[in-house]
Amino acid sequence: MQRSLEEFIRALRAADVRVSPVEAIDAHRAVASVGFTDRTLLKDALCATLAKSADEVERFDSTFETFFRRDNFMSQPQPQEGDGGESGTDHLPDEVQGSPLAQMLLLGDAAGLAQLMEEAAQRAGVNEIRLSTQRSRMTRRLLEEMGLAEIEKIIAAAKRLQTEHGEGLAKRLEERRKGLMAEATRYVERQHDLYAAGSGQKMREELLARKALNAEGGIDPVDQMMMQALVRKMAKRLADRYSRRRNRAKKGHLDVRRTLRRSMGYGGVPFEVVWKREKIEKPSIVAICDVSKSVAAAAQFLLTFLYSLNEVVDRLDSYAFSGRLVPVDDILNDYGVDGAILEVLKRIGFQQTDYGKALEDFCDNHIDRLDRHTTVIFLGDGRSNFADPRLDLMHTIQQRVRSVIWLNPEPEVYWGQGDSVMNRYERFCHVAKTCNTLADLERIIEDVLRTYVPH
Repeated sequence: MQRSLEEFIRALRAADVRVSPVEAIDAHRAVASVGFTDRTLLKDALCATLAKSADEVERFDSTFETFFRRDNFMSQPQPQEGDGGESGTDHLPDEVQGSPLAQMLLLGDAAGLAQLMEEAAQRAGVNEIRLSTQRSRMTRRLLEEMGLAEIEKIIAAAKRLQTEHGEGLAKRLEERRKGLMAEATRYVERQHDLYAAGSGQKMREELLARKALNAEGGIDPVDQMMMQALVRKMAKRLADRYSRRRNRAKKGHLDVRRTLRRSMGYGGVPFEVVWKREKIEKPSIVAICDVSKSVAAAAQFLLTFLYSLNEVVDRLDSYAFSGRLVPVDDILNDYGVDGAILEVLKRIGFQQTDYGKALEDFCDNHIDRLDRHTTVIFLGDGRSNFADPRLDLMHTIQQRVRSVIWLNPEPEVYWGQGDSVMNRYERFCHVAKTCNTLADLERIIEDVLRTYVPH
C-alpha cells in the first residue's frame, strides 16, 4: 500500500495541494497507525496531516474520493451455456484456455478484471498521463497490456471456423470487448482527472507568465483576466513563503541575559535556555508608476501584485503619473486594482510624459513618506520627451531610502536611445532591470522581499 499512498500524494500535488517531504513522511506514519480498513478514519487522518487551509481541504476531499473510488467494473453479462458457468474454467471453450483475459470476460469475473486492469495500468504508465490528448493512446496501451490482442486473435479464429459454435463465441467476446474498452476509457479518464486535469492550465499560465506586457496591440481581454488571476496566485505564493519567516530563531546564538534571568528561579541553574530571535522587518514600499500607454499594462500588474502582498507588506503607498503625479491609494480603494488604472488614465493619462515633473511633484508633496526602511519601486520606460529629468531629485530620493528599484519594460539596449534617460537614472538605482513579463515581475518582487530577511 506504500505505492498507493505515494501515488495519492502525487495526485494531491497535481491538484495544487502542497505536500512537503516531511509531510509525506507524516502521512506514512499516520497510515501506519490507522490502516486502510476504515475509509473515513483514513481520510480524516490524511486530511489532518496534509491539508493546511480550507481551499486545500476542499481539493483534498475531491482528490481522495476520485483516487480511492472503485466503481463496479462494469455490468458483466451472465455466463451463457458453454462459457463455463459455475463450473470454472474447465468447461470453457478450448479457444480461450490460453488467455486469462478471455476467461475472465466469459466468466464475468468483474473483480479479476478490475485487478488485471490496475496491474496493466502500472505497466503501461497510465498514471504518467499529462495531457488530454494522451487519453486515446494511454487507453490503447492499457488494453494491450491487459491482453486485448489475444482477444482479437481468438475472435478472428472463431469467425474463421464458420460454425455456430465459433460465431457464438466470437459474438460473445465482441460484446465483452466493447464493455472492456469502455471501462478502460473510464479508467484512463479518472487518471487524467487525478494527475493531469490542471496541466493544461499550468501550461497556459507558464505561457502567460512569459507574455510581453507591452506587446503591440495590447493584451487580449481573456488573457488579461487570466494574467490578473495569475498575478494574485504568484503574490499569494510569495506571501505564504515570507509571512512564515517573519519571526525566526537564530539557533546557536544564546541570549545570555534572558537565560541568566530565568535561571534565577532555579538557583542559578540554566534549566531554561533562551535563544536570540530576530524580528524580520516587514517591507515598506513606495510604488511610482508611469501609466502612459506603453507602460499602463505593466503598472496594473505591478499594483495588483503589491496589493496582493498585504500580509507581508507593512506599508504601501502608490503614485501614478503621465505628466503630473497623483497618489492612487484612494482610487485603488474605491475602484479596486482592476478599475483603478482606467480611472487614473481618465485623470492624468493623456498628458505628455514628463519624469522630471513627476519627480518634482513627489518631492514637493510626498517626500516625507520616505525613510531608511522604505524601498522605492519605479515602473516606467524612462522616456521623458526630452524634458529635464531632474537627476537632483533622484539623488535626493536615493539618499533617503533603503533602496531604489527601477523596472523598465524596454530591453537594456534601448536605454539611453532617443528620448530615453534611463541610463542617467540608472546610477541612482540600487537595482535597474528589464521587467516585461509576469515572471520577471515575480522574480524582482521576491528579491525585494528577500532583502528584508536577515541572512
